[in-house]
Amino acid sequence: MPRRRLARPGSARTARASLTGVTCLLAIVLAACGSQLDPDKVAELNGTGTGAQAGEIPGTDPGTGTDPGTGTDPGTGTDPGTGTDPGTGTDPGTGGGSDPQGGGDPGGSTPPVSGPKGSCDGFKNGPGITDDKIIIGNSSDISGPVPGLFESSQDAVRAFVAYFNASSDICGRKLELKNYDSRTDAAADQQAYTAACDDVFAMVGSMSAFDSGGAATAESCGLPDLRSAAVTQDRNNCSTCFGAQSTNTGEHQNAVADFVLSKYGDAGQHAGFLYINAGASAENAVLQASAMEKRGMHFDVVQGIDIAEFNYAPYVQQLKDKGVQVVFWTGAYQQSVRLRQAMQQQGYKPKLYLRDPTDYTPEFVQSGGDAVEGTVVFTNFVPFEEAGSSDEMQLYLGWLNQVKPGATPGFFGVFSWSAARLFVEKAIALGGKLNRATMIDAIRKTDNWTSQGLTSPQHVGPKRTGECWRFIQLEGGTWHAIDGTKYHCSGTTEG
Repeated sequence: MPRRRLARPGSARTARASLTGVTCLLAIVLAACGSQLDPDKVAELNGTGTGAQAGEIPGTDPGTGTDPGTGTDPGTGTDPGTGTDPGTGTDPGTGGGSDPQGGGDPGGSTPPVSGPKGSCDGFKNGPGITDDKIIIGNSSDISGPVPGLFESSQDAVRAFVAYFNASSDICGRKLELKNYDSRTDAAADQQAYTAACDDVFAMVGSMSAFDSGGAATAESCGLPDLRSAAVTQDRNNCSTCFGAQSTNTGEHQNAVADFVLSKYGDAGQHAGFLYINAGASAENAVLQASAMEKRGMHFDVVQGIDIAEFNYAPYVQQLKDKGVQVVFWTGAYQQSVRLRQAMQQQGYKPKLYLRDPTDYTPEFVQSGGDAVEGTVVFTNFVPFEEAGSSDEMQLYLGWLNQVKPGATPGFFGVFSWSAARLFVEKAIALGGKLNRATMIDAIRKTDNWTSQGLTSPQHVGPKRTGECWRFIQLEGGTWHAIDGTKYHCSGTTEG
């Protein structure tokens, strides 16, 4: 099978989804949250492509696809009568972050606001602001083809609101969270943001696989939208929308290629890149390989695999025949497991199998078993296993458990927590000058944001891909730091 040329497709650029600097297609977005997905549903969703602008996603029922526990209304994505989830602990009258079972504050060594505090003189109420509260919203994929898809993002904001309300306020006002369900549907995302324009002051920590739907709506009403991440070009182009995890389409971090070349030497001259041949993935994988070749690597194989293909043996054989020693994969963690199992069955052991944070989930480890041992993941936040080294990670995990005991922390949840912290820090710094326009301006000026060291520096305002990454490896069923615990920062390259 001939090597695929590293050409830059032209017309597909506007449909490209970019996430974490590793450019995730829908399969990755679905898997990275740690949701339980079976291959059939992944295939079903990927068949729609990441460039969808509106309409139904296969398997989505707009009339019934709501989570009755979130207070959502299938017509608008929110319940205008209450707007809050009484079980979240976001009502300051209930004790904020108190344990619903009677426990106390899970911790708070890091204050909710560590930056400057502006004078409250001249503070005025406005959209989403009353004399005693500031209402923020979160629109994430809760129902739809994969129930609970980005529930970790909504849970993270609930957790931060509970944490904040337990000890702080913004010029005498507590936070109130209003949840919306974007239902894995661009049309539902647009409906949620239409409602939010009137109902909330700002949207915080939202996460949707089809986030293009509400982009124009947010911009047209001047709604601050500080998301976990933006995954479509339309959202990234929205002048009022920002990601706590910053991205720029087509821009790729150098740290990954540099890691391969420094730690695996000549193996970096015999690399292979396999990817799901659907949606934006095909273009993004080619661009990533191109960027890494500009950095000094060489790819002997750059090959797409059809979404409906379940036999990965021929592709593994191709890697063996070409002498590939470093393997990259772009796709869902379930497909990554399948690829690793095919490698094991054929006795193929590359020197390095390197993945983005999609595989950093308990399901990957549990379902892959021995076959996935040795997998290396590059990440841009403190690993959960190292929570003891980060007060901020301890706060996130502790308060998450308070609002939802037993909840599993997630990749996107980390950045939704980060978004919530950034929002309150800017709101308190603005004080009496707080309004939608000043909030947007403050976020636009934010660069190298780390949320108290929870993540690597993110270029939130400039919307540039973060260049700092570190690496963890799966050994004995547990993730461990590899090549140190510090981030490697070496700039970015256009694919």
